[in-house]
Amino acid sequence: MIGLVRRLKMLQNWFILSDMRSMKFMKARIAERGQVTIPKQLRKMLGLKPGTVLEFAEEQGRLIAVKSGAADPVSEVYGCLGRKIDTDAVIAELRGRQ
Repeated sequence: MIGLVRRLKMLQNWFILSDMRSMKFMKARIAERGQVTIPKQLRKMLGLKPGTVLEFAEEQGRLIAVKSGAADPVSEVYGCLGRKIDTDAVIAELRGRQ
């Protein structure tokens, strides 16, 4: 069983290395305060905008950054109708009443 686990880990590492070989790496320098500027092309590809929250982790010596999910789905849409629209009118329209 231990031999199988060891072989699976070796295979997993091989796939990780082969994936890394096909990746296009971009460089960024860590500033004195620990800040890093994510390259513009990468921000655009991933939809990273000012205010986007990232979660960081370390995996096998690599830095992993993942967009953080919204803590509350209601917060994501709160205020999307703006203040000029009457909420009761919108609900009535959605229900088919005029």
